[in-house]
Amino acid sequence: MAGPVWPGTAVCGGLHRQGRDGARPGGGAGSGCLGGAGRRRGRRGRAGLAGGCGKTQLAAHQAGTLRRSRGVDLLAWVAAASRASVLSGYGQAAAKLGLDHAGDGEAVAARFAAWLNGTSRPWLVVLDDLRDAADLDGLWPAGPAGRVLVTAADVAAIPGGPRMRVLVVPGFSTREALNYLSGRLTTDPDQRSGAIGLAGELGGEPAALAQAAAVIASSGIRCRQYRDHFARRRAQLAAGAGPLPAAEVTWRLSAEHAGQLAPQGGTWPQLALAALLDSQAVPGTVFTAAATCQYLNSEGVRGPADPEAAWSAVRALQRAGLLAIDAAGTPPAVWMSPALQAAVRAAAPPDLLHRAARAAADALAQVWPPGQPRSWLAAALRSSAANLRQAAGDALWDAGGCHRLLLAAGHSLEAAGLTGPAVTWWRELAAGSHRVLGPGHPGTVLAGGLLAGALLAAGQTAEALTWFRWVLAGRADVLGPDHPGTIAARVSLGRALVAAGQPGDAVPVLDQATSHSERVRGPSDAGTVAARDEYAAACLAAGKTGEAMRCYQRSLADCERLYGPDHPATLDARLRLAGACLAAGKIRDAVAQHKKVLAGSVPWAPITPARWRPAPPWPPPTTPPGRWATRCTCTSRRAPATNASSAAITPTPWPAAPTWRTPTPPPARPARRSPCSATPSPAASRPCHPATR
Repeated sequence: MAGPVWPGTAVCGGLHRQGRDGARPGGGAGSGCLGGAGRRRGRRGRAGLAGGCGKTQLAAHQAGTLRRSRGVDLLAWVAAASRASVLSGYGQAAAKLGLDHAGDGEAVAARFAAWLNGTSRPWLVVLDDLRDAADLDGLWPAGPAGRVLVTAADVAAIPGGPRMRVLVVPGFSTREALNYLSGRLTTDPDQRSGAIGLAGELGGEPAALAQAAAVIASSGIRCRQYRDHFARRRAQLAAGAGPLPAAEVTWRLSAEHAGQLAPQGGTWPQLALAALLDSQAVPGTVFTAAATCQYLNSEGVRGPADPEAAWSAVRALQRAGLLAIDAAGTPPAVWMSPALQAAVRAAAPPDLLHRAARAAADALAQVWPPGQPRSWLAAALRSSAANLRQAAGDALWDAGGCHRLLLAAGHSLEAAGLTGPAVTWWRELAAGSHRVLGPGHPGTVLAGGLLAGALLAAGQTAEALTWFRWVLAGRADVLGPDHPGTIAARVSLGRALVAAGQPGDAVPVLDQATSHSERVRGPSDAGTVAARDEYAAACLAAGKTGEAMRCYQRSLADCERLYGPDHPATLDARLRLAGACLAAGKIRDAVAQHKKVLAGSVPWAPITPARWRPAPPWPPPTTPPGRWATRCTCTSRRAPATNASSAAITPTPWPAAPTWRTPTPPPARPARRSPCSATPSPAASRPCHPATR
């Protein structure tokens, strides 16, 4: 996530923070790294192990230190696990700064980077969990007033540079481990008994220390007792397998303790579900969705698994040191170490992971926010969907096709303007569908069509045309040439050819699509009219203005017959005809059509009651559902000055007729007279159009 980003403030959000002595819950052994660029002031911290050893906490501590010392005026925290997450984070930062954040995600990110490069206000950008340096191509923050802090599990992921300093950090020393345990176990000093031996037994692994401290603090036992439990469990797990890292043992003890903290059960199923999602900021509503509750019921939870019981299981996992919850946001965010996720997936039974994957996909789809592709919630759900697709393998496909979540995530990427990530998403989805379903399956053809559209939007027209042709061939073979899906594929190919600058090749393709549509649907069908308009546009682009005018005139006549002369679709058809006339050099005809468009325009604002009376029932029954329209005729040129009331015309969805409010008749007024005659002017009595107001 990219937030919060507030000018004048520097606050890290969405983190489980424990400062210098803290460690994020997780597991795994090894070493992590912090990379920093910019001015060389600031504290240098130490991190711990890769995948949950405290790198994020150290970055948060550094950011908090700069905030408290007012060393930065603006802070942006960006999840950098993929290019899509970086672009989403930059877009959210640009929006909070008041920059133009509409349009393509790459362009928005470039505007944000340009702002950083040009501002004199001190700033800090934290790129958390960077996994591939290529994800930052063209997006590296730079500027004389700023700093950049990167966390990564692999030093190779951090871009090199003359001003870049990389800190490879090991686990805790014995002294640091003792200080950490003492800082966590403050409620009962007797619990620290045996802390030295426990610190030595855990080997300074920050993740193991965090999980052990969580169990000791929430259970009331002493360090010596936990060490005895740890030694016995390690011996059991290591039988025939050799020595194990401490965190490989402590997370299992924490999982058992979480089950004791939640007597109703559900902790292990919730842990398996969390292991399949994103490691950073999973919206808490995913763990309480209806699909999750149904999944918990199927896993033998004692009693009905309602949202409250499901969240209680998540809280138990937090108390046991396996998850972190940021309750400051709405909804709260849940964090889990990537290394711990991998360990849980390796230990969980395959059938449980399969059920958890399906439940997670259903839950993500249920909580997906409609119409908010650039929000933090949508970005977080997209990241979880990407992790789930990678971790679940083929579990998200069945005989009917891929899970609807995979389609929702791809459409969300496109709606957010993330064209590059959208191409990658659809490409991987098409490859997975081809592998699981086969090349001729409708789901595979659908994925290919979505990939073709994304490639076209990204400007990769050559490859887009290849995929459009493949989709057309697949649908023609399976569905036949006259199937609506085949006709739609042919129209898409023609449109892509026009966009690629090949209108001459598009004309026969769209002519064939129009012919098939007329034969199957009829010449006046809305789909046929749309196909004919595409054909006319291709003709116009190819210089065949006469053919384009003929098609537009026919479409205009069909629209007038279907919808009426003042319908928006009819006005659009008239505008297209005017453009064709203008391209053909027929200026008078183009002007005449534009005048008719202006004369047919209907205002949507509330109007005075004396000016309007309802027309006969309209639109006709043939009007497609889901559209809106109003129609009125004018009864006088000017409303009486004494009438201050107004009647709003409320559009009604078709096919129902508009609902009209009967206005109160205005006071009588002398008829308007012509300045050249003593008799009333004909203009005073004939209906006038709103465009003449």
